[in-house]
Amino acid sequence: MPIRSWMFVPGDSEKKLAKAPELGADVLIVDLEDAVAPAAKETARTLSREWLEYMGQHYPQQACWVRINPIDGELWRDDLRMVMPSKPAGIMVPKASGPEQLRTLMAELYEVEQRSGVAPNTTRLLPLVSETAHAALTLTAYGDPANAMPRLLGLTWGAEDLSAAIGASRKRDANGVWTDLFRMVRAQVLLTAHAAGIAAIDTLHADFRDEDGLRRVARESYEDGFAGMLAIHPAQVPIINAAFTPSEAELAEAQAIVDAFAAAPGVGAVQLNGRMIDQPHLDQARKLLARAS
Repeated sequence: MPIRSWMFVPGDSEKKLAKAPELGADVLIVDLEDAVAPAAKETARTLSREWLEYMGQHYPQQACWVRINPIDGELWRDDLRMVMPSKPAGIMVPKASGPEQLRTLMAELYEVEQRSGVAPNTTRLLPLVSETAHAALTLTAYGDPANAMPRLLGLTWGAEDLSAAIGASRKRDANGVWTDLFRMVRAQVLLTAHAAGIAAIDTLHADFRDEDGLRRVARESYEDGFAGMLAIHPAQVPIINAAFTPSEAELAEAQAIVDAFAAAPGVGAVQLNGRMIDQPHLDQARKLLARAS
């Protein structure tokens, strides 16, 4: 199942929840955290549970996730208690501080799954791993084999909360390029996810009116090795989907590489269109074809 576009939908907005199935996002994330005011949390939980039930009945192929409130607070257990009977595909974990914190969540989640009639260990996790300075410094711990977690679908990161946490007044330079700190965090998320064998999901493009800028950064994200990208506005979804979809030319070249090696079993390198192609090219071609299947 593709995981190119991850679209946030406020959990307390009946109007936006009703429109969500039409957006074309690969993953819909009903948000109980930042998009919901404290006074509206309980209402958001109820609406989200009803919406998840509706989606399960009418759009069973749509991946629906829930962003709960932070694990270091008091709201997340109530979030799980309310939404898990509706069987969300996964839980996004905001302000995640490391694998040990996720283990606390997983222990609770295992118990809630049993009470909710959900098959054990089937609810996936996607932590936001960079929203505090401490989390950003320790995010590489997710790549340690000792911290392997079958529930973990991938890692993603957030520039907005991190900039607030450190008092940064800018995140990108005058040319629209991430400044050094944010570029470093992004690279660590990408490398750590690949080291752990899970998906790397890039952060959102905050200026939803800047469609040209989104096309550029989304395509760069795809070319850098990310599997998908967060979205905060419906107009961003088709742009992200297009950017993370391999072109016909890319697929044709990848298939040609695979075919060339299949025609010459046992060799380490082959010639193709005047170029020498070796095993890393073959590995990359196979991954691209698998991604498109």
